[in-house]
Amino acid sequence: MLHLTKKISINQDIKMKTGDKMKEKLSILAIALVLFATSCKKEPIAHAKIDKTPYETRECIKELSLGNEINYNALIDKIIVYKKDRKLYAYRKGKIVEEFRISLGKNGDKGDKLMAGDYKTPEGSYNIIRKKCDSRLYRSLMISYPNKADKEMAEQMGVNPGGYITIHGQPKWNASGEGDEYTLSNDWTEGCIAITNKAMDKLWMAVKNGVIIEIYS
Repeated sequence: MLHLTKKISINQDIKMKTGDKMKEKLSILAIALVLFATSCKKEPIAHAKIDKTPYETRECIKELSLGNEINYNALIDKIIVYKKDRKLYAYRKGKIVEEFRISLGKNGDKGDKLMAGDYKTPEGSYNIIRKKCDSRLYRSLMISYPNKADKEMAEQMGVNPGGYITIHGQPKWNASGEGDEYTLSNDWTEGCIAITNKAMDKLWMAVKNGVIIEIYS
């Protein structure tokens, strides 16, 4: 009877040790899977809570209608964008006063925009022609695309050049900015230039309609 009891005790001890080892292996496997998922560039993970509600725009529209959104002490006179570097520079009297990371159209690296639906970001010289309180993308600065050259090129090709290209903020799910690194590491717009909401707040107050924007490859 004593021999049987010892045998049962030994078997239970072996099972417990085996179970502990199995748990340890599963924990290591789980950690490895998490590291793989978070380092995978093809399908990066957004660490922000999904929020499909629109931005509240009433206060923004009120300020815009009164012209109270402009900080005249911080006005800029030119914006230059370098698509390859994913950078936007704000200038005042020939000097860079702000530098922002950007995201582009899904085909941002595949040349100049030629037509509607090609998901490319245009290249050329334009102006900011409108400021909009955007319920979907926070705030936006409309660019004067297509210009004369864009329209002529599209006509020659027999295509629609498209339009409504803007510099805009982030979708509502990233209103807090928690997902900025994710959105700035991926080109996701339909041809527009996306910046963080914090960057947009600075540009919004520094830009008047008519400001020049030059976009380079």
